[in-house]
Amino acid sequence: MDGSIIFWSTMNWGTRTFYLAAGKKGLCYLSTPGADSKEMEIWLRRKYPNSQLVENEEALKPYKDELEAYFNGERMALNLPVAIKGTPFQEAVWYALRDIPAGETASYSEIANQIQNPKAVRAVGAAIGANPILIYVPCHRVIGKNGSLVGFRGGIDMKTDLLALESKLPVK
Repeated sequence: MDGSIIFWSTMNWGTRTFYLAAGKKGLCYLSTPGADSKEMEIWLRRKYPNSQLVENEEALKPYKDELEAYFNGERMALNLPVAIKGTPFQEAVWYALRDIPAGETASYSEIANQIQNPKAVRAVGAAIGANPILIYVPCHRVIGKNGSLVGFRGGIDMKTDLLALESKLPVK
């Protein structure tokens, strides 16, 4: 996406506001609630330094529609393309997160085992914390080894809400 246009927009879920950004390859950023446009811009300029950022509601409409259906409990799968961009280790972790089915959870150590690096539990946690595409890369589905809800950039309240939402969703 370097040298191209990255479109961005906002959307709301209840009192939560999200920033979304996408380029030719797919969604590349979905903020935590309460983040601001500056945080999004800093991240995008670091990862896509030669791209132009353009606000465009229409370009992000498919993602907003899909997320709205998810938030309304009408769908479980988020199928639109994403453009995952991080270190090779981060990308391995983020792809592993995408394998966790909606309504299910996995521990940090299970993710470390899945990427065939069982001693990298802390590094897995750091990679999860750096996830730039919340919900589409479902870091909210990762829990502590003892089953407790731990760390989530969007806050434990949002993590609880997302897991509750997914536990009631019909399979699609």
